[in-house]
Amino acid sequence: MRLTSKRAYRAKPEPTIALINIVFLMLIFFLVAAQIAPPLESGLKLIKTAELDNREPPDALVVLPDGLMKYRGASVTPAHYVTIKQESNPGDLDIIRLVPDRDLRAAKLIEISAELKGLGARKIMLVTEKGLEPK
Repeated sequence: MRLTSKRAYRAKPEPTIALINIVFLMLIFFLVAAQIAPPLESGLKLIKTAELDNREPPDALVVLPDGLMKYRGASVTPAHYVTIKQESNPGDLDIIRLVPDRDLRAAKLIEISAELKGLGARKIMLVTEKGLEPK
């Protein structure tokens, strides 16, 4: 036979101390954040860049979905591109900008990148849609 305790079961009170601590810490955080990042000058008007014309970088190598490459509107091969770059500015193979089409296979892009690296490119940067977002 099980005996019930004579004491009435009391529900535990809500832990309000923890809630008060959290609110206090948030108050301190916002006070410190307001001191670290002061507001801009009241009369300052920021420059608007939404109306600028976006275009691909002029010295970028564009790679079409089928793997064909164009440089300044003309079809080129990686070797031809490197030759053009070296003739126009010797030693200008530090950074090569590639603008691949989104439908280009990744394997083809890796193949092109490896070929450019083999021809002397030190760093290959991919230009993506976010950098060239149209209006």
